[in-house]
Amino acid sequence: MATYIGIDVGTSAVKAAAFDERGRTLAVESRHIGLDIHGGRVEQDMDEVYGAAVDVLAAARAAAPGPIALIGLTGQGDGVWLVDAEGRPVRPAISWMDGRAHELIGAWQASGVVDAVFRRSGSAMFPGCPGPVLAWLDRHEPEALDAAAAAVYCKDMVFQRLTGVRATDVSDASMPFLDPRTRTYSPDVVQALGLAHRSRLLPRISDPMAVGALESGTPIANGPYDLAACALGAGVTAPGDGLLIVGTALASLVATSDLDLDGEPAGLHISTDRPGHWLRAMPAMVGTAALDWVLATTGVPHADVDGLLEATPPGAHGARVLPYFAPSGERAPFVEPRLRAELSGISLETAKGDLVRATCEGIGFAARHCLEAAGLTGTLAICGGGTRSPAWTRLFADVLGRPLRIVEGEVGARGAVLASAARHGVELDTALWTAPTEVVAPDPARSAFYTQAYEEHLDRLAASRVRARRT
Repeated sequence: MATYIGIDVGTSAVKAAAFDERGRTLAVESRHIGLDIHGGRVEQDMDEVYGAAVDVLAAARAAAPGPIALIGLTGQGDGVWLVDAEGRPVRPAISWMDGRAHELIGAWQASGVVDAVFRRSGSAMFPGCPGPVLAWLDRHEPEALDAAAAAVYCKDMVFQRLTGVRATDVSDASMPFLDPRTRTYSPDVVQALGLAHRSRLLPRISDPMAVGALESGTPIANGPYDLAACALGAGVTAPGDGLLIVGTALASLVATSDLDLDGEPAGLHISTDRPGHWLRAMPAMVGTAALDWVLATTGVPHADVDGLLEATPPGAHGARVLPYFAPSGERAPFVEPRLRAELSGISLETAKGDLVRATCEGIGFAARHCLEAAGLTGTLAICGGGTRSPAWTRLFADVLGRPLRIVEGEVGARGAVLASAARHGVELDTALWTAPTEVVAPDPARSAFYTQAYEEHLDRLAASRVRARRT
């Protein structure tokens, strides 16, 4: 029996999943990786990340019952991973969560650069994306850029060290330098960000995606980054269909064949392996990290979340949470680097369950905001760590007011395998691989309540954005 392995190099963990020919999960191996967070800066040790990828791959291969037919690779996007000619680190990787370039973003918003870049690339820059991070390094650490052979993305670093091939793909290149019409780097964007003298650092775009082989001869493809890989793994390819990923960040994706660059600069258009098809993405900074912070602060264990959500009514007894806890503010469906979380409606009578439910509701409202901005018109799939809570998943269905196709397991790794199989000409039954495990329908009465509550959320958010701009 042939086995297929997908590697997903995430932000806090690296995973490898082994699948059989029908897409059934045979084994999952995971390794935690650290985040160095200090003063709004978020960095990662590349050697630790690569070592974790090697470990989980070896463990998944050992657990596989049959020969490995092929491997697919995906990973976190954005940030800057400066490497030398051999793919080894020049300095620690700067994460997509990093906020050091927020002042640059603010200046570029005021001068019109952010808007101009969006009109060309379809991507609204935020502090942790490669453009502003490279510009910050050019000003403050030019010696690091001088020493680097390339500014790659996470999975590209892993792929080069596994195969010796250095390249990125159109999905990772989409933010912010790619022209989605030509599928090549836009000189206008590079020039607008003052990085023309650093253009040699932009990695070669392999279109179609790069392939290579391990020392054992096993074929591997450097697939799309995690958002696009999850869309493939969830079967979201038809225009209008969407995916909500409830992870560390809250990513909302809608498949589209319409490239509209005239709206408010927000999110990005991710180019896919099919020319003329994109993912309209709203990768919000808010996500499970916000709930984790509230749980840690209140001393509530994760195991109690479902019980508290069941015991607390919609509206959380008046408690409200704007869940924008990220040190770099928010990036979708708007860019506001100085936006911060707010709690309101709190009194001595507020219980821990109220805070937990208000946080989950706030994240649900953020998801609805993103999906509406992304143009969702079709079916909606949902995946990610947040779906392990049945009560929170039902809350999402109620807030969004639509059925949710639950896709369980390692969806990114599954998508990486499907991308690799397509690139290598291996036929797999994608409908079977991406079938939902369950469909959760909304409750009409709760959905009606949340429709009104969502409008109130938007009003509070608008006022908070005004305050953020004054700081």
